[in-house]
Amino acid sequence: MSRIYLPVLHISNNRISITEEKAHYLASVLRCRKGDNLIVFDGEGNCLKTTIIKIDRREVIAEVIEKFPCNLESSVNIVLVQALLKGDKMDLVIQKTTELGVKEIIPVITERSQIRDTRKVNRWRKIAEEASRQSGRSVVPVIRELVEFKKFFSTQTSINYPPVSPLTEGWRKGCGFIFYEEGGMQLSDAVSSLVPRPSAILVVIGPEGGFTKEEIDLAQERDLIATTLGKRILRAETAAISAVTLVQFLLGDIG
Repeated sequence: MSRIYLPVLHISNNRISITEEKAHYLASVLRCRKGDNLIVFDGEGNCLKTTIIKIDRREVIAEVIEKFPCNLESSVNIVLVQALLKGDKMDLVIQKTTELGVKEIIPVITERSQIRDTRKVNRWRKIAEEASRQSGRSVVPVIRELVEFKKFFSTQTSINYPPVSPLTEGWRKGCGFIFYEEGGMQLSDAVSSLVPRPSAILVVIGPEGGFTKEEIDLAQERDLIATTLGKRILRAETAAISAVTLVQFLLGDIG
């Protein structure tokens, strides 16, 4: 059964009109047909089972059969803070960590970031939307605007980093991990030290050249735990996917 994300559900006479890009996607990419069932989700845990009663590339009209909650989200609220990566590596990180269940992704500029700016935030939001749809998630993660690492972790400015979400609020007391290839606490021990479990956990991943010692010190001043993924040096995109997976596993969400 096909699924489509509509952030705002407008229902009139028990019908939903889907237009423009999403109508073209349903008709031309998914090749839906009249009579097909379609799941519509709003990214906030609400789902509608519908039947398509009209479809072309400009508009799809679907009749609502039933409404139902579809909260398939991870119980581990992970906020991924990812240093900006070059090429299509960020695309991969956004896609795969969305599939794994992260709730927010915050791109940051670090001392060793090889690129210092991007116009891809809207592209990443579309990637996250598609990855949520494909993986059966009921929520699309928030992709934040680019921010400097030092500004984000500054005691003067990071708390007011706009917009502050309930998840971002949850790590104010220093709940999370910054991954450092030059050493740190074993991840299993670091996860075990989070008692009680915080409402949200930061997972902070560096760029291709890793973090500087000054950046690690700054994060530790905010009470984040410096930890490691082992002796081998992983590519930044591999580290992000591995770190999210391992944190979820150690907290009981996977396996």
